Amino acid sequence: MNHLTPISRLANRYFAMRHGQSNANVAGIIVSRLATDSGGDYGLSELGRQQARDAATASGLGSGTLICSSDFARARETAEIVRACLGAPAITLAAALRERDFGAWEGTSSASYAKVWAADAVHPGHAAGGVEPASAVLDRATALVADLESRHCDRDVLLISHGDTLQILQAGFHGIDPARHRTLPHLGTAEIRRLS
Repeated sequence: MNHLTPISRLANRYFAMRHGQSNANVAGIIVSRLATDSGGDYGLSELGRQQARDAATASGLGSGTLICSSDFARARETAEIVRACLGAPAITLAAALRERDFGAWEGTSSASYAKVWAADAVHPGHAAGGVEPASAVLDRATALVADLESRHCDRDVLLISHGDTLQILQAGFHGIDPARHRTLPHLGTAEIRRLS
């Protein structure tokens, strides 16, 4: 479900930020479960930390920015760097912004993403191999935005998350089928983009 559909006008300004380069990105493997991430091996690379600092500095966002982040190490570390650079309040960790669960592809080569995306293009509700359906990611991510809308007004809100989660959230903002999320511009590591 797209929880943004009933909202005719947003009360806040939303920005998506993909985490900086992670050790999983460098290794070329899929880390999509918190249990895999919890060992601390898949946080930011040194380049990822620099990307986060550079992006925060260039963002134009201010100290009043509300920062919500996935609780995966790579996103959380990105959020803390951005928070420190902006002088923003403490970050809010949100399970709704976690990486999409890639099921049986966990721990495999990042080349496996293409297989999941091909299946997404056919049907947003597919769960082949235990993959979290794109429609389920859309539901949780847009529910978070709807909740923020109910609690805040006239705020800059930075949502720090992962490639697939943010691609699908962008689809929600554009009002398109989550199966088509890969037709939207891809977010690079540490890229910040306005959602509208």
